[in-house]
Amino acid sequence: MAQIFRPSADTWLRLFLLLAVLGVFAVFLVIGGLVNSDWFTTTGIFMEQPVPFSHEHHVSGLGLDCRYCHTSVETAASAGLPPTDTCMTCHSQIWTGAPMLAPVRQSLANGTAIRWNRVNDLPDFVYFNHSVHVARGVGCSTCHGPVHRMPLTYQARSLQMSWCLECHRDPAPNLRDRSEVFDMDWQPPPDQRKRGEERMAALGIHPERLDDCYVCHR
Repeated sequence: MAQIFRPSADTWLRLFLLLAVLGVFAVFLVIGGLVNSDWFTTTGIFMEQPVPFSHEHHVSGLGLDCRYCHTSVETAASAGLPPTDTCMTCHSQIWTGAPMLAPVRQSLANGTAIRWNRVNDLPDFVYFNHSVHVARGVGCSTCHGPVHRMPLTYQARSLQMSWCLECHRDPAPNLRDRSEVFDMDWQPPPDQRKRGEERMAALGIHPERLDDCYVCHR
């Protein structure tokens, strides 16, 4: 009987299968790298805005508290954005003719809100409540990074599910005293683990329940 395949065919087949497996593995590595990259999560990338608002100037320079503009952060799911009237509290007196503030003046004159571009944007299928986190002692800088040092605002954390779950499964390192939540320069003290666990006990925080699907997906 005539031989259809050469003796080397088995070697070539094995080599092809090996390369195919390695190729699939490489594809998954590349996809995994892209999904976790700053480019994909937009971490550290400045978001263009209709007005180049500087948190560094307003917070570190002028000493404004987060709640001056984000008035509902302690009482509602959304932190809220300031109405134009809030901006004009100061800018009706200072920088009144600045070209960069033209959209603010136009907003006041037309009675239309400024359309800010959301920086920290979660998917629609994710439920997040600012007031719940603030009440339990999660500080602004824990999720938003050093906003008080940002001339232009960018997303400081990945906000991926794995990042959220890391905190939900072990909240103690991130729980501050209620009076320290809005302290943008806060640093965890040496006994932060002990303080966090005491706060968890006092507030009835149970990490074993915080990674249930319904907590964030409702």
